[in-house]
Amino acid sequence: MFKFDVSEYQKIRPQIQLAPMVDIAFWALMFFMIIAVFNQMESQVNITVPKSNAATESLPSAGKLIINVTREGRFILNQQELDGSALEAMLAKVYKLFPNQQVIIRADAMAYHKYIIQALDACMRANITDVAFSTVKGDDRE
Repeated sequence: MFKFDVSEYQKIRPQIQLAPMVDIAFWALMFFMIIAVFNQMESQVNITVPKSNAATESLPSAGKLIINVTREGRFILNQQELDGSALEAMLAKVYKLFPNQQVIIRADAMAYHKYIIQALDACMRANITDVAFSTVKGDDRE
């Protein structure tokens, strides 16, 4: 019987496994596609945000939670319409899972101030302190 001798060079050659790399690329692609769809759904709510000269653009992030406040005072979070107590309960659940959660309040420019304060109070009662407001860059004197 023949004995096949393998050289020392062939014994120590590294091998690249392509199957795990393809799996990781697939899951990363799925993750970013889902996040892109979610962000698009949040921006489709019919809200005209106020303009501000001092607005600074923040980089899009997957971890931001967006509370939409409509002109009529409805709160929309993750495509669900919530009242004040339901919003507070949802934010409390989120805080238990993610204590450093950032919340962005995206309110209509014509919404009453009391609705925005209700959203801020819900964040405060849920112990969420990282709160920002959504605006667009432009002349605020129009």
